[in-house]
This record gives sequence, structure tokens and C-alpha cells, in this order.
Amino acid sequence: MSKSTKTALLLGATGLVGSHILQQLLENPRYDLVIALTRRPLEMHHPKLRQETLDFDHPDVSKIRGDDLFCALGTTLRKAGSKEAQYRIDCAYPFEIGKIARQNGVRQYLLVSSLGADAKSSNFYLRTKGELEEKIRGLDFEHFVSVRPSILLGERGEFRLGERVGIVLAKMFAPLIPRRYQGIQAEKVARALIAKANDGGVGMEILESEALHGF
Repeated sequence: MSKSTKTALLLGATGLVGSHILQQLLENPRYDLVIALTRRPLEMHHPKLRQETLDFDHPDVSKIRGDDLFCALGTTLRKAGSKEAQYRIDCAYPFEIGKIARQNGVRQYLLVSSLGADAKSSNFYLRTKGELEEKIRGLDFEHFVSVRPSILLGERGEFRLGERVGIVLAKMFAPLIPRRYQGIQAEKVARALIAKANDGGVGMEILESEALHGF
């Protein structure tokens, strides 16, 4: 790196994985500034944290400057209210912010995707995640990393019944489930992304869920 410390940009700081990414970035000596790009201010303060509220439909390009862009932005169909709204949050916003970031000289994009992400999938959610990966790849970042976790384990700020049931079943039958499909702690997903952002990698890398258990 041309400088000893870096600036991280973070989308989705309030989510399960995003909150772990935020905390770990603030604790990481490789970063002297962490910019959380959010709709509303976070209820936290830290000497290394700068909060930038953003209108995602009309983003201020001057706020999207740094070295590494981490994206853990995502929602559910129920919370979004429609497939169109979910697609906007899960794909359009991460892509548009990524495009601006690349134009502003950001060199790395670190994305939280999903197990089974595939732009040709018949499943709307997996197709959306796959399309986002392809769109980000087309932006030609120096280094693009997409991690594809299985069921995320950890405490969310919001209750998701289907996910909670999935977590219980995943833990109950873990010994019988192939490692690829076993639940993964959100903090490990965060740790994997930050590690990949600092290993000197280039080009595009995809880390499937089974690879994330080692972090």
C-alpha cells in the first residue's frame, strides 16, 4: 500500500454482518478512518468513525471517497414491501455507490453476498445477489471480493421468524449438514472480508461459505 493506514467505507452498518464489520474496522489498526454511509445517524460514537447520511437515490459523490468499500446492505421482501423495492436495496444501491466509489479512486470492493448467488437463478433473491456480483465485477475494481455465507448466526436487532427457525434447525442438525450449508457466525464473515481487504489480492475472488469457517 502507498500509505500505512486506510479509509474504509461501509454500507449496511446496522445489519447483522455490517455491525460486526463496523466494530472490527474500528478496532483494526490498518484503518484510521471508517466512514459509515447510512440513511440515518448511528447511535454510537468513536474517534475513528465518521457518519455520512446519504440519500441513496441521489447520493452526494463527495461523501464516497476512501480506499476500501465494504457492503453488507440488504433487506427482506417482507421488510421492503415489494420485489422492486428489495431489488433497489439489494442490487441497485450497492451497484450505484460502487460505481461512484470506483470513479473516486476506491480500489477494493468487499461484498456480503449469499450462498447460491447466481444471475441465472430462478429464485429472485439469489438472482438479485448474482446480478449484483456481475455488475460489481464490471466496474473493474483492482480487487473485488464476494463472500457467500450460508445461514448467518448471531443476534439481529430485528426479529425474522423464518431465519430464526432456520438457525435452530441448522444448529440441531449441524453434524449431518455438509460444511457448505452449515450456519456461519456473522463475525467470521466480517473477519473474512477485512482479512481479504488486507492480503494484497487483486482481481475477483469468491469465497463460498465453507471457506469462511476458517476465519
